[in-house]
Amino acid sequence: MTNLAFTHLLFFAIWLQETVSPLGRAWAYLNHKFRVGNIEVSATSLVLGLIVFLIAQIVARLVSSLLQRRIAARASLDAGLRYTIPRLANYFLITIGVLAALKQAFNLDLTSIAVVFTALSLGIGFGLQYIAADIASGFILLFERPIRVGDRITIGEDEGDVQNIRLRTTIVYTNDRIAIIVPNSKLVSQSVINWSYGDARARISIPVGVASNSDIEVVRETLLAVAEGVDRVLDDPPPKVQFLKFGEYSLDFRLLVWTREPNRHPEIRSDINYRIAKLLRERGIELGRPVQELRLSKLALASDNAASLLQEERSIEADATPKDQKGKLP
Repeated sequence: MTNLAFTHLLFFAIWLQETVSPLGRAWAYLNHKFRVGNIEVSATSLVLGLIVFLIAQIVARLVSSLLQRRIAARASLDAGLRYTIPRLANYFLITIGVLAALKQAFNLDLTSIAVVFTALSLGIGFGLQYIAADIASGFILLFERPIRVGDRITIGEDEGDVQNIRLRTTIVYTNDRIAIIVPNSKLVSQSVINWSYGDARARISIPVGVASNSDIEVVRETLLAVAEGVDRVLDDPPPKVQFLKFGEYSLDFRLLVWTREPNRHPEIRSDINYRIAKLLRERGIELGRPVQELRLSKLALASDNAASLLQEERSIEADATPKDQKGKLP
């Protein structure tokens, strides 16, 4: 029995050596480090670096989601700040994860990482400057917050509500629910009208031109009556009517109203314009319109009268000529 057990043990040792040896060689190949300057890399270190990066991504999303739920319960914070804090935390954790992944994959110290980022910055400077400008502008928007999520903005001829501020672009939705993807550098470098910045109140101007013979006091009272009872129009500050100028064919006024919902100003303008058309018609006030006048000088009238008299005399002479003389030459 002892010899049989010894034989079995010997065969097991031989089998284990033959099995483990290829695995050991494979493991040694996977752990073999290639060195390039200060960078050491192997297959296993690359896999571990990728795992570290994925874990950082998951942790960043979980923390960002947790912060978003916690901050959403605080009604005292505005919507822009509730959006900015989780987004910055997400970017910070991802940055930490990238550095840890580079350290694990390539055994880089801070100096080597600085060299890598310097090389990347040179590449960005030559070929990706526009993307780099958009990313830098995205951080400016998140930190400085001239434009926040939920703000009503106007960019050129486009107007809408800010839905999302990403690292490179900002998503703006118009009233027609059309998504406008705006590069962040455009929001930083160009003039942008922010209807929601600072004070929540905004003033809306509605120009009106009436006929030149209109009674200006009646026009003023009518326009003030227009602003009464319109939804989303504030009583304080009160509406105001301004007489702008004497136009070429009209008297130009401007009705000024205030609202706390500047994102609804197209609807407010429409409601007020409906009431302006109705009340002006009821009170007999005409809108200003161009009038074309046709004037004839006395000389032109005299020449026209002389031509008509000459034509009549010729017709009378033709009728007085005898029949036998008609058609003969003198």
